[in-house]
Amino acid sequence: MQTGWVVLIKNNKIEQAGAMMFKLPASTEIIELKGMTLLPGLIEGHSHLFLHPYNETSWNDQVLKESRAERTVRAVNHAKATLLAGFTTVRDLGTEGAMYDDVGLKESIEKGLIPGPRMIIATRAIVATGSYGPKLSADNESIKGAAEADGEDVLIKEIRTQIGKGADFIKIYADYRWGINKEAQPTFTLDELKKAVEVIQSSGRKLVAHAVTAEAMKRATLAGVSTIEHGDKGTEEVFKLMKEKGVALCPTLSAGESILRYDGWKKGVDIEPQRIIDKKKSFQLALRSGVTICMGGDVGVFAHGDNAKEMELMVEYGMKPIDALKSATSTNADVFGYGNKIGRINKYLFADIIAVEGDPSADIKNIRKIKLVMKDGVVYKK
Repeated sequence: MQTGWVVLIKNNKIEQAGAMMFKLPASTEIIELKGMTLLPGLIEGHSHLFLHPYNETSWNDQVLKESRAERTVRAVNHAKATLLAGFTTVRDLGTEGAMYDDVGLKESIEKGLIPGPRMIIATRAIVATGSYGPKLSADNESIKGAAEADGEDVLIKEIRTQIGKGADFIKIYADYRWGINKEAQPTFTLDELKKAVEVIQSSGRKLVAHAVTAEAMKRATLAGVSTIEHGDKGTEEVFKLMKEKGVALCPTLSAGESILRYDGWKKGVDIEPQRIIDKKKSFQLALRSGVTICMGGDVGVFAHGDNAKEMELMVEYGMKPIDALKSATSTNADVFGYGNKIGRINKYLFADIIAVEGDPSADIKNIRKIKLVMKDGVVYKK
C-alpha cells in the first residue's frame, strides 16, 4: 500500500506511477480520489460468461433449452456487469455447450461494440467420452457441455482445433462425477494428460485442469498443468507436490456455497454442511503449504457482477485481505501469463485501474465500493 501516489495515463498505457516526481502535460485531465484506494483492475480467474445462476435455470436446461442467441445476449449483459464490478479481465473456462461463441464475444469487446472485460478464453473445454452432461437416457444423445476426446491422437486433434478456433488456453476435466455412485473419479490417464500438455505448450499456451479428487490433482500436477481448478479434496501431499511443480490452485469457494444455498442451506443459521467443512480444511491446507492461490469463483454458478464474493470467502476461510487482493491482481496476471500487460500499476502496463472507497486491505468488503473503473485507458464508471 502507498499513499500520495500519482498515476499518469497516456492513451491506453500507464506512463508514470509513484510520488509526484514528474511534470504533467498542460492538457492533463486530473481525477482526484481522496480517501480512496487505487488498485489494478481485478482479474476474475474462473468465469463462465455463458452461464447464469442455477437457481434461475438449471445447468442442464441452460445447455439443452436456451438458444445460442439467448445465451449470447445473456453473456453480453454478464460481461458489462463484470466490468462495472471492477473486474477488467476474466479467464473464461468454457462456454458449456455454446461452442466457440466466446471467441465472438471477446472480439466484440475488443472492437468496442460492447463494454466488457479483457477475455482469456478456453472455448469448449475437453472431457472424456461418457463423463460429462447433460445426460438424458442411454439411447438419447444430447448436446454436450464440452468436447469429448479420448486417446492421444483424438486429444491432439481436439486441442489443435480449439487453438485454431481462438482458444487462449485449454481446459481439461481430469476427473468428473462419473463413478459408480456418481462420485468424482479420474477421467484421463497420466500419459494422456502429459501428451495434452506437450501439444499445448508447443503453441505457447497453458493447460488447466478441473480436478476435485486427490488422484486427479496429482496426475494433472505431474503432467505439468498450469492451474488446478476447485481442488476440493486436496491433501497435504498433493499441495506439497503442486508447490514443488509450480502449479497454482484456483479454489472456487463461492460455487460450493452457492449450490448449497440453492438447495436450502441458510448460512449463519443452519449448521455447516460437510462439504463446507471439508472445503475450509483443504483451503487452509493449501494456504499452509504455500501453494500459489488464484482468485476465481466459478462465477456463472452465481451472479456475474458479484465476483467479489470469492475474495470475501477467501478471507473468511483464512487468507489475509492483502493476499486476496494480490490473488485477484498480480498473482492471477502472472499465473495466466499476462504479468507483463496487466495486474499491477506499473509503467508501460495497460491502464486497467479501479478505485474503491476505503481500504480493502483493512476490510475486504470495501472492494465492492467501486468508484472508478478504467479499462485500457477508457473510463467506464466514475
